[in-house]
Amino acid sequence: MLIGRVEGSAIASVKNDRLVGMKLLVVQPVTADGDGIGAPIVAEDAIGAGLGELVLVVTGGAARTASKVEDAPIDAVVIAIVDELHPRTV
Repeated sequence: MLIGRVEGSAIASVKNDRLVGMKLLVVQPVTADGDGIGAPIVAEDAIGAGLGELVLVVTGGAARTASKVEDAPIDAVVIAIVDELHPRTV
């Protein structure tokens, strides 16, 4: 599971039949402090997240379980909107 910020959406006019009707979001993984790390990913939006929101994303096999579409060819799904994040202080 990772924390990310929704940066936009992805629209594909030609795609696998199982992706038809699926909302896809561009999510930038972030640290607990909100700093971007790595490359953005595309994830199915299973909950109705919006632009700029902090979200939790599952990947791999967990994404297939969390997807709204059975046997969808995906590897990332937004499963929660984060209301508050409390990074550990040292």
